[in-house]
Amino acid sequence: MVVFETIAGIIIGIIILKGITIVNQYERAVKLRLGKYTGILEPGMHYVIPLVERIEMVDTRIMTIDIPKQEVMTKDNVPVGINAVIYAKVKDPEKAILNVRDFHYAVSKYGQTSLRNVTGEATLDEVLSEREKIASKLEKIVDIATAPWGIDVTNIELQDIELPESLKRTMAKQAEAEREKRATIINAEGEVIAADNVAKAARTLASAPGALHLRTLQTINDLSSDQSNTVIFAVPLEVLRAFEAVAESNPEVAKKFTSAIKKATKKK
Repeated sequence: MVVFETIAGIIIGIIILKGITIVNQYERAVKLRLGKYTGILEPGMHYVIPLVERIEMVDTRIMTIDIPKQEVMTKDNVPVGINAVIYAKVKDPEKAILNVRDFHYAVSKYGQTSLRNVTGEATLDEVLSEREKIASKLEKIVDIATAPWGIDVTNIELQDIELPESLKRTMAKQAEAEREKRATIINAEGEVIAADNVAKAARTLASAPGALHLRTLQTINDLSSDQSNTVIFAVPLEVLRAFEAVAESNPEVAKKFTSAIKKATKKK
């Protein structure tokens, strides 16, 4: 009899101790009594009647829900692979337990479906250049749909956008052609600037007496430092102009001067 009472006392003690439940600060516990919702247990120590009551723990911290990579057809019929990540938290533990069976799985699947729909309404250029706009639109859609489940979607980010290899090569050729176009334009603009500067220098030299002769001497001095075997004979422009003036005023003298030059340069 004493042994029976001892065993019964131990069993009762175990049952009593088993009913003690601790809820962490970042958790909320949905309490059910005989299958019926009775309330939310806040953080701290609580007692749950064994075999009569049970609890469902809900983590209220921000959870990361991955949307696996999937092939999506854009508005301009280009197949791309996109994956995303959803950041959400449980706002209402009662709805998260009572209104949906597995809220984590449900949010992931709904985000996956919405990603296909939103991306299918955008062209490839919009998907590549307006990722934040698409993610913001996707966030609003998923947040509205999951509100009855007690879920608050805080942010959605598009991660990788994978393009077909053939499209990558085409885009690379387009970028290369665009850079060549810019290089050609820049080179042409440089030629125009150089021509303007040369014309300006020519006008300056022509307006100053003796300037062209000094420039010629400077050029000869620069060439003299070259170690090549090439010999350059330069006649100042002023000498040619003086010869033209003599030729106009006295053709006979110019004729004799020309004849003398021919004799001096004539090969023996």
